[in-house]
Amino acid sequence: MLRGASERLGGGLRAFLAAEVLRRFGSGPDTSDVNVIVVGCGRVGSGLAMEMADRGDRVVVVDWSSDALARLPETFSGRTVTGSGFDREVLAQADVDKADALVAATSGDNTNIVTARVAREFFEVPKVIARIYDPRRAAVYERLGIPTVATVTWTMEQVLTRLGSDAAARSWTAATGDLAVVERLLGDHWAGQRLDLLCQPGRFNLIAIRRLGATTLAGPATVAQPGDIACLAVAVEHLEELDQALDGSVPTGGAH
Repeated sequence: MLRGASERLGGGLRAFLAAEVLRRFGSGPDTSDVNVIVVGCGRVGSGLAMEMADRGDRVVVVDWSSDALARLPETFSGRTVTGSGFDREVLAQADVDKADALVAATSGDNTNIVTARVAREFFEVPKVIARIYDPRRAAVYERLGIPTVATVTWTMEQVLTRLGSDAAARSWTAATGDLAVVERLLGDHWAGQRLDLLCQPGRFNLIAIRRLGATTLAGPATVAQPGDIACLAVAVEHLEELDQALDGSVPTGGAH
């Protein structure tokens, strides 16, 4: 069971990074079919490369380990280059001069930052993102003009939310103590269902849905997907009622 939970969390992290990259790089009709370099072919890097290749981008994956590159599935439509991601000659082999974007997603913060800086400052790649394990470094790198994704922070938030931690689930409480904004992981039974039951005037109201690393405004007509996290405003006296509504099966009248 723990292995399954770990795999789901890892899959969620890869999906989160892909969604975050697409959000920062843009995902409109004019931003498909772009040239992307992914440095690092671990589980996250390879998953990200597959996500972006599947959406039609031209992807080159760079890793010093040929064994890591060999783990890419046969269905991967991009190219691979063996070598260090911050080696200029290696990046040249990856056609960095044509790259619209580069994602540094190795397992080392220093490697990711050096790679991102070489891509940004030497090759002038328009859009660069570095994966960061230590969230304390993120602000420093952001000031250097390098957008980062602090995966440890994201993972901790996901674990706490999935464990039902009130610290993670209650984002804000009014100074008067009678209103709160909370986050709740939607159970599997909500998948494919409209969320109109989470809109109860005077008691609680759906505000937004966090899905694959992006948060969007939501309402009664929103349809849930597996892994969704709902953001709701709730009268504190109705918190227990909200949790009961979330935990119970969806009545037939609430599904469409």
